[in-house]
Amino acid sequence: YAVKPIVTEAKIPFFGPFTGAEGLRNPVNHYIFNIRASYFDETEKLVDWMVSDRKTNIAVFYQDDAYGKAGLEGVRRAMERRRLQISATGTVQRNTVDVAGAVKSIAPVKPDAVIMISAYKSCAAFIKAFNKTRQYPVYMNVSFVGSKALADELGADGHGVIISQVVPFPLYPWGAALEMRNLLAERSPGVKPTFNDVEGFLAAKGFVEGLQRAGRDLTREKFISALETMRNVDLGAFPITFSPKSHSGSQFVELTVIIGGGGAFPFLPLSKPGATAQRSTR
Repeated sequence: YAVKPIVTEAKIPFFGPFTGAEGLRNPVNHYIFNIRASYFDETEKLVDWMVSDRKTNIAVFYQDDAYGKAGLEGVRRAMERRRLQISATGTVQRNTVDVAGAVKSIAPVKPDAVIMISAYKSCAAFIKAFNKTRQYPVYMNVSFVGSKALADELGADGHGVIISQVVPFPLYPWGAALEMRNLLAERSPGVKPTFNDVEGFLAAKGFVEGLQRAGRDLTREKFISALETMRNVDLGAFPITFSPKSHSGSQFVELTVIIGGGGAFPFLPLSKPGATAQRSTR
């Protein structure tokens, strides 16, 4: 949020911020353009996944700051749309792994799932501590957790943990993911792609598309106006749309699951881009 008044006052376009924060989306800011889906979009997908399986006892573990509270609000809204309520909540302070209080708050409700909005170290600490209660809910995280970092931190405890993603799976054999991997193989052999790499690649493609539409004699306002003409522009199996009334380019969310324990890329997608999610056998 700190950057919002800075870019607004300076009238500088801010393209593709690495956050799903609602405050950078609503109300629409003339200078801020988002590529990734919001935390509200991600938590809607997580809640829908569980409720569609008739598992409605959902708790929330969140970091006690603006990021965590945004995710909590997203879960609350998604639950209320289904006439449900969050079963229990537990918090952790930023940059700590003191999760004992959160475990104590959530364990009594015996949740079907715990949706987590925090950093990877505190999420891993919570999962390991909660497993000691001999309850094994579905653990679900939003993309900002850092997928590989979480998997590495959890090791064998990571198997079955779900993470929502706001860009296509890096190993898909099509679209931007394939294009990015081909470029990496050519220019940086041996580099293993991550979700963050895909997001940066898509942001770069979207930014360049805006520059090309703006044409010669580039100004900040020409660039902004050009971006606002983009309707369903395909960046590679990833369409984005901007308009003067909406600078949220995508609502793409799919779910991935950690398999095994740690490893270079221990993920599998639970649904294909643009497709209705199909339940996996767990």
